[in-house]
Amino acid sequence: MHNCKANQSIGCTVTSCEYHCNEADYCSLDKIVVGTHEPNPTQIECTDCTSFKPKSACCNH
Repeated sequence: MHNCKANQSIGCTVTSCEYHCNEADYCSLDKIVVGTHEPNPTQIECTDCTSFKPKSACCNH
């Protein structure tokens, strides 16, 4: 497991993301990008964290 520097301004509960801090529910990125898959989003389900990157399977010990 790599050393994670939690950004306490970005909370995150997506533990399958490469940038999630396992020690706490925070993201380790300095900034995230929020996007949408809808032309006119009106609900939370219409938005996405486009900074998401799946954890690599190779090095999770």
